[in-house]
Amino acid sequence: MNHVINAVCVKCGAEHEATPDLTTCRKCGGILDIRYDYDRIRRDIGPDALKKRTDLSMWRYREFLPVREDSLPNPATGKGSSVAALPRLRVGWSPFYRADRLAREIGLKTLYIKDDGINPTASLKDRASAMAVVKAAEAGAKTIACSSTGNAASSLAGNAAAAGFETYIFVPERAPKGKVAQLMMFGAHVISVKGSYEDTFRLSAEAIEEYGWYNRNAAINPYLMEGKKTVSFEIAEQLDFHMTDYVAVSVGDGCTIGGVWKGFKDLYNAGFIDRLPRLISVQAEGCCPINRAIAEGKDWEPMEENTIADSIAVGVPRNPDKALNAIRESNGVVVNVSDDEILAAMRLLGRTCGVFAEPAGATGTAGVRKAVETGLIEPDASVVSIVTGSGLKDVANAMKAAGEPLTIEPSMEVLRTHI
Repeated sequence: MNHVINAVCVKCGAEHEATPDLTTCRKCGGILDIRYDYDRIRRDIGPDALKKRTDLSMWRYREFLPVREDSLPNPATGKGSSVAALPRLRVGWSPFYRADRLAREIGLKTLYIKDDGINPTASLKDRASAMAVVKAAEAGAKTIACSSTGNAASSLAGNAAAAGFETYIFVPERAPKGKVAQLMMFGAHVISVKGSYEDTFRLSAEAIEEYGWYNRNAAINPYLMEGKKTVSFEIAEQLDFHMTDYVAVSVGDGCTIGGVWKGFKDLYNAGFIDRLPRLISVQAEGCCPINRAIAEGKDWEPMEENTIADSIAVGVPRNPDKALNAIRESNGVVVNVSDDEILAAMRLLGRTCGVFAEPAGATGTAGVRKAVETGLIEPDASVVSIVTGSGLKDVANAMKAAGEPLTIEPSMEVLRTHI
């Protein structure tokens, strides 16, 4: 990892060697951040050289990622170590659309949609799980485990199955059946926990400690945010490194918005972009501890998990420090949206963009719409909204948003009465 300097605690500032099995700060238990040598990155790669790369996956940004040089295939020969030879799903380089019709409907000048629901297991979480597979292999692990409301679980199960790892995955009992079906299909050992996400997380942490499994929990493992940040690299490159004014992110435990901000800061520090966007942090009204802390100017407090957007229904966020820092450092905007506003955003994305988003995936777009309506962002602003997961993840709520189809007898006479 020639471009990695070390890992530093975001709470106490303690520095640690960036070993493959690194988790939290050994001094205070805080969350760690991977630190890079940006001068070296600038010497080794620039925007023009990056554009010439043919690897259309998250690994095209290898200089910005905390993996051993021999953990990825050599771009010239396609060969590498046994870790590099692991079979993997192709993660990243998801579609990026200019959404002019949607922008007009919500009264915004320029809007782009980054559709990460097109990843292999249909969510942005594939980026973190792809990184987890590589780091688990570097650490010599055979089994990977995590807790999840659904997307992190299915992404781990799929990416680990492709690479030949065994997985143990803990989900709250309320997890949508579509996501649980993915887990079972990928061969994961699935433990459905009768309780909240907090109960699920605690049990997974205890089991990981007892059995020595590799920890894929994003709030414990600092490398997973490094995978998530690649969505920001792609956004910047797909914008030809001319950044928009805002980037909207749906927020649950805080890991994704923290990763998005880390990616933009990495690019800025390495000279790839000349300005940083402001973040729009969007949470569901029924579960918004991070946004509430920002709005009220105080420490976050637990909340109930009361929203249809299960992927961001996290009442006790596991990465609040990085999320709060990201919002504050970016001079960001916080927006809370109702379940009805989320369902409306799902319909808007489908009708104007052809993008099928699950509730949490559409929450960012719901927040953009509300931010324009309430004057939080200016109508002539440019915005990227990240769709974090596919609507196929939660068909029940998709049907709730879309409504039922017209059902008639097989008769043209009857059809004419309805058209």
